[in-house]
Amino acid sequence: MPSIRYTPTPEPRNKHELRGEHPRRILQVVTGVNRYLDRPGHRTGLWLGELSHSWDVFMNAGFEQVIASPSGGAVPLEPKSIRFPNFDASTRAWYHDKEKMALLDDVASLEDVSAADFDAIFLTGGHAVMYDFPGCDALQRLIRDIYEAGGAVGSVCHGYCGLLETKLSDGSLLIAGKKLTGFSWVEEVLAGVAEIVPYNVEQSVKERGATYSKGLVPFISHTETDGRLVTGQNPASARAAAHKLVERIK
Repeated sequence: MPSIRYTPTPEPRNKHELRGEHPRRILQVVTGVNRYLDRPGHRTGLWLGELSHSWDVFMNAGFEQVIASPSGGAVPLEPKSIRFPNFDASTRAWYHDKEKMALLDDVASLEDVSAADFDAIFLTGGHAVMYDFPGCDALQRLIRDIYEAGGAVGSVCHGYCGLLETKLSDGSLLIAGKKLTGFSWVEEVLAGVAEIVPYNVEQSVKERGATYSKGLVPFISHTETDGRLVTGQNPASARAAAHKLVERIK
């Protein structure tokens, strides 16, 4: 398993020089929030399968991966992601692997991460990211800088909450005019959480000028690719979104 402990690369003379010197690297962004902030009794966190599925794809493609969160430190898990029927082979393999679980004990803070070290960024989900992805200046900086340097940006499920406030250097929103997908409002209703989520992210991306689409059947894999922006609708889309992100990087 490629090392993922983050060590900043010495400052290069330019970004193009750096990209020719290191193996392809992907920044996996996870949450640091463990509950619905206005509903303390409702636990949440990283949807583990979205990390494990994408990790497998990136690892098999030969990429190095670094895990980081807005706050750094320990990564909480969404309880539903490690229960039937979501506890699939990939998720179980990660959960029962002590070395992999240890990677979530103390991840890097996004504040300490340099965009120049990465060829792509991938935003995982879980309802927790609805709280700590928007408003995270370090995340917006990393997305912008990686994208403007020619890198790829990907998200799965609620990970697209991290794209809501990302502005390019010219002040325009990254997602304005872009085709994308992410966890739909219908899926929120069917999942029984429409009454406790802090906002309707599907509606929010539409209000910011994105062209949103979803699959005909809820909870089935669906992805969208618009140039170097790749998005997956739900947990079942993590593997497909990761494959498409690899294609954008190569």
